[in-house]
Amino acid sequence: MARYTGPVCRLCRREGLKLYLKGDRCYTDKCAIDRRAYAPGQHGQSRKKTSEYGLQLREKQKARRIYGVLEKQFRNYFEKADRQGGVTGENLLRLLERRLDNVVFRLGFASSRPEARQLVKHNHFTLNGHKANIPSMLVSVGDVIRVKEKSLDSLKFQEMKELIAHKNPPAWLELDRDQMAGKVVALPTREQIDVPVQEHLIVELYSR
Repeated sequence: MARYTGPVCRLCRREGLKLYLKGDRCYTDKCAIDRRAYAPGQHGQSRKKTSEYGLQLREKQKARRIYGVLEKQFRNYFEKADRQGGVTGENLLRLLERRLDNVVFRLGFASSRPEARQLVKHNHFTLNGHKANIPSMLVSVGDVIRVKEKSLDSLKFQEMKELIAHKNPPAWLELDRDQMAGKVVALPTREQIDVPVQEHLIVELYSR
């Protein structure tokens, strides 16, 4: 699956907030948005009045970049959310939250979604006891995500095991710290999705 491979700090600067795309670095004084709190490029510091379309576009771009999804794939998620019953915007965020790489991040097995994506692609997890190396796989209620036994001895996961001792995943996930496993106990509600996105603006954009 295609993915963005360019510099990620400029994405945070473009959106004007931390998207936490570099994990621990985002919490230090090395964070680019703390050092240069303006959009990248020659005209990044100029003041421009944002149109209604511009606001809608920024929300869509923000959501795409938070979850690491490219344009075509994001559009497919929207169309699937639109076909479901209920509120389209909430359906969209719920689908994005159910991505395997996001669930790995939410459980605390990775410090960022990009890192979670890489760990999934490198075959460090199983889903219901089966091989799971596709970051975009959607989990369902009752699914169990587990770190592979042969990966548990690696330095990476030994360090992660210490970190998740104080990790509290969202209420729709259940974390077994001793077994390095997580279970989907419910589908996430909008209140449990803490991404700073106004999803109704995305719906308005695609409804133009």
